[in-house]
Amino acid sequence: MKTTVVVVDMINDFVTGVFESQRAVKIIPNVKRLLDFARREKIPIIYASDAHLPDVDKEFGVWPLHAVAGTWGAEIIDELRPERGDYTIQKRKYSAFQETDLDQILRELGVDTLIIVGLVTDICVQHTAADAFFRGYRIIVPQDCVEASSAQIQRVAIDYMKKVYGSEITSLNELLKKK
Repeated sequence: MKTTVVVVDMINDFVTGVFESQRAVKIIPNVKRLLDFARREKIPIIYASDAHLPDVDKEFGVWPLHAVAGTWGAEIIDELRPERGDYTIQKRKYSAFQETDLDQILRELGVDTLIIVGLVTDICVQHTAADAFFRGYRIIVPQDCVEASSAQIQRVAIDYMKKVYGSEITSLNELLKKK
């Protein structure tokens, strides 16, 4: 079994920018702790971040302008900046798989298990988990390393990923005990 950590949308606009959220801020220490562990254990880390085109992306018909490619809002937050050896991909859709190189990178690394962390649990995290499931990957979601806009939405999304995709739902502490 080879594992990787996929960090979804831990970007400025989702933490302190357009969609500023204290719920997002509170997971930063846990995600950082997981990334530090992954680096020590030589577990690959892949960042998948929104990078939208301002005049093209249909998402702006649903959401306010955010994470425009090349802007501060689309940058990964300073606390979790990628380091040498980490992978970064830009995405324009909810899923980190759609129209990106994510699946190819995972296959080339020989990965079969994804630890998915980041924002937002019921949107980009859930869509990424769905596409991982459809491609045959094992999915682990440490619930204290993902966040939604409310506790209720968080619970529903976590339960859905567990029930529908067979995701292993755990905590960061439990995950690190197993490794």
